[in-house]
Amino acid sequence: QVQLVESGGGSVQAGGSLRLSCVVSGDTYSSNLMGWFRQAPGKEREGVAAIYIRRSITYYADSVKGRFTIFQDNAKNTVYLQMNSLKFEDTAMYYCAAGQSGGVFVPGNYNYWGQGTQVTVSS
Repeated sequence: QVQLVESGGGSVQAGGSLRLSCVVSGDTYSSNLMGWFRQAPGKEREGVAAIYIRRSITYYADSVKGRFTIFQDNAKNTVYLQMNSLKFEDTAMYYCAAGQSGGVFVPGNYNYWGQGTQVTVSS
């Protein structure tokens, strides 16, 4: 079992920044692939960033490239999502997810999910 706890969401004006954190506990061997997803009301859940922990290979959705950065702190068992130049359309509930491998932006490839943290960007 893997437990994921997100934090760091909040309200910010367009152009601002937030850093989301995802603390991983439990069977961390089962969390080689870590992803950040988001879901806005009435929309499907979409992947925004992912990282293969052991090789530190990162992936980004086109909509966030150059603005978001995913990175890890192995000593703290934490994965972060640094979000800069936030836009109104980034408003969503953000979820951290853990898996082993596969399509990095396919929700079905992830076995564990956090409870989510809300990000609201005002224009």
